[in-house]
Amino acid sequence: MALVPLYDKIIIERLDAVSVSKGGIVLPDSAKEKPKQGKVIAVGKGKVTDTGARGVMSVKKGDTVLFTSYAGTEVKEDGKEYLIMSESDVLAVVQ
Repeated sequence: MALVPLYDKIIIERLDAVSVSKGGIVLPDSAKEKPKQGKVIAVGKGKVTDTGARGVMSVKKGDTVLFTSYAGTEVKEDGKEYLIMSESDVLAVVQ
């Protein structure tokens, strides 16, 4: 991947949208919500603090995370869609 996140930024690949509802109804593409869950592809080195030290990142490459609906900026790289967002937009790490 040619994208390298800076500071407290992370790159996320969204998980696939659900194509069948809980009731068994097949959803068309127009009715699918974009998932708010994804896999961390790359992590920056951490935000620089006032003292000049780097902050520790809470997420790491390979983590599955939940994030807010409008978090991040969508980018395309090598035909795949990714989100670049701040670590603070991540709500939780899925265990």
